[in-house]
Amino acid sequence: MHEFVKFCLRTIFKIFKVRCNIQFDLADLPTKAVYVSNHVSFLDPIILFAFLPGNPVFALNGHLYRRKFIRFLMKKADILLFNPIEPGDIKNLIAQVDSGRQVVIFAEGRMTENGGLMKIYEAPGLVADKSKAPLIPIWINGPQYGYFSKTKGKLPHRPLPKVMITVGKPRSFKLKDELRRQRDHISNEVYQILREMSFEVNYNPNISLFAQLMKTAKVHAKKGLIHRPKFVEDVQRVPNSYKDIIIKSFVLGKYFKRRTLPGEHVAIFLPNSIATVCTFFGLSAYDRVPVMLNFSVGAHNMISMCQTAQVRIVITSLTFIKTAKLENAVEVLKANGFNVIYLESLHKDIGLWEKINAYLRYKIKRVPHKDGGNKKAVILFTSGSEGAPKAVVLSHANIISNIKQMSAIETINTTDTVFNALPMFHSFGLTVGTLFPMLEGAKLFLYPSPLHYRIVAELVYEIGATIMFGTDTFFRGYGRIAHPFDFHNVRFMFGGAEAVKADTRDMWMERLGIRVMEAYGSTECSPVVTANNRIFNRFGSIGKLLPAMEYKIQPIDGIEKGGELVVRGPNVMLGYILPSQPGVLQPLEDGWYHTGDVVEIDEIGFIYIKDRIKRFAKIGGEMVSLNAVDNMVRKAYEWMSPQDKSEDNGEMFSYGVVAIPHESKGEQIVLVTNNRMVTQEVLHSYIKNNGMSELYLPRIILFRDKLPMFATGKADNVTLKKEVLEELAGKAE
Repeated sequence: MHEFVKFCLRTIFKIFKVRCNIQFDLADLPTKAVYVSNHVSFLDPIILFAFLPGNPVFALNGHLYRRKFIRFLMKKADILLFNPIEPGDIKNLIAQVDSGRQVVIFAEGRMTENGGLMKIYEAPGLVADKSKAPLIPIWINGPQYGYFSKTKGKLPHRPLPKVMITVGKPRSFKLKDELRRQRDHISNEVYQILREMSFEVNYNPNISLFAQLMKTAKVHAKKGLIHRPKFVEDVQRVPNSYKDIIIKSFVLGKYFKRRTLPGEHVAIFLPNSIATVCTFFGLSAYDRVPVMLNFSVGAHNMISMCQTAQVRIVITSLTFIKTAKLENAVEVLKANGFNVIYLESLHKDIGLWEKINAYLRYKIKRVPHKDGGNKKAVILFTSGSEGAPKAVVLSHANIISNIKQMSAIETINTTDTVFNALPMFHSFGLTVGTLFPMLEGAKLFLYPSPLHYRIVAELVYEIGATIMFGTDTFFRGYGRIAHPFDFHNVRFMFGGAEAVKADTRDMWMERLGIRVMEAYGSTECSPVVTANNRIFNRFGSIGKLLPAMEYKIQPIDGIEKGGELVVRGPNVMLGYILPSQPGVLQPLEDGWYHTGDVVEIDEIGFIYIKDRIKRFAKIGGEMVSLNAVDNMVRKAYEWMSPQDKSEDNGEMFSYGVVAIPHESKGEQIVLVTNNRMVTQEVLHSYIKNNGMSELYLPRIILFRDKLPMFATGKADNVTLKKEVLEELAGKAE
């Protein structure tokens, strides 16, 4: 009778689009086990009763047990009334598992109200640990869009959503003795397992960015039969729906399809705006690769970027060029043979038929290139401050995986409005600030500059933004100038690109009542590698690794504790394109990326940056090559005569360049040399005359007779930095 009831329920659910994927052979199902599941609707226990093999014991919290229809449909199931904080109930479950049974526990104890994971109780981990039983994760996806959920108003509801239950492979759950008493650690371990399942289920490695946009639009584009919510807005204050964005993308994409070849690299020279979003998706839809130009670093570097990526066409806006006073940069681009196309001029070639064609494509959900995978999706640049920037090639899978990794740790939905002032030519501004909300169904407001502190604070208040991404430098500026009520709607904020300082966190918490969390990454990783969130968060830490990422700690000469963080995962880039070999993709060795940061990892997975061996400084979020600064100083003093050489080794004077913390800019550059003729005035003049960035100029120059070296003759920059910090601290006293 038990199996007959399950068969009937299973048949009914299959008719109503419910499917179950068990990721292991049922012959390998352990005799005793702990099923741990997320909880998205009142139907969850009934669905699991119908599809799970065997006869597990269902531990139901009061809000489920009191529902008569649940008890009626599960009349043949073994049900226990369960309170996750009651020791007696936990002991009862342990006894059930010890007797050779499988138990089902909803880790959150209650139903989600936002569609994602909420508070995780330690009960599943305690039961698995005490009974020495494997833990089997379950992820239920789909019922949160139905009428039996509690997500009304936050997610779009429909009568018959598709439902997929994914049952993961059994895994051992054994706690270290020193951690067993830490209940927070137990719940975090269960949380880690479930968020891995969330990423695995929601990540499609083969879909393209435009196909993912269409998939998101299918869920979120309409509310009811007629209403189309507006999801994207910029400073023009004309909100756009998903329909508007997709149709405009089709129009622009078809225009550039006729003028370019499949796979061609096309440069985008635009600020944060709806036009930029539509241009990006339009190129992507027709298998063209957007090249995001960093226009803040001058025409010289932009030429280098275009040459490295082998660009032929540069897309920009006449209004933007005039407003930003970048006419000279456009003239330089044209003089170097690049075809500059203004978006305003396209109306001459885009007629009524092109618009009708785009509308029809939207209606039939026509996706020109559905497959993404390891195809190039975008080309960004590691540093606009270097004389010859390296190009970073990211695939569709890289970007989509990072979006799904972020959604696994922080759920956003239609009630959220993301304010993004980070430029889209930076990976953080593109992936996290722009594509993350768009492809997850949240509203997005695009602002062209993060430096307008007062305007940004006022706009955040006006639009009621709930989520912000930025850097420590920008957050410090907003926090100091804002009214205490400007950010009252903000749920959470992520700081990246540079370390979030303790006084910045304190200012936001004490003055504005908002907790600033830190994320860490690099352009090469699309960009996020680690992040804190509201469930696990330690100030001073850069958080834990995102789902599906591997890491190694590589020892470094001169560093006793910790080592260089080396990572691999689906979000790590396809490779570099170097200025010395334009257009040639150079992949990473075995997919491992060396971050250049010295880290330590504690016993429960939180990562702490201890030093930076990678020869870059982060100044206001901009990356500045310390090697490039070193070369600049040497070239600035090439004019010195042979008698000015050091008597010790017959070579020119020694130079050392390090980056140290700065209270407002993140970091500052310090030059250490035994050449006492070096002055800031000479260096500034050289930088200006050679069209370099002002960020190259060392803010502090120190003189000493000898610089530290390794036995091999290599400069010991780690020791030099320590000595500089000690000397400056002594002067401050």
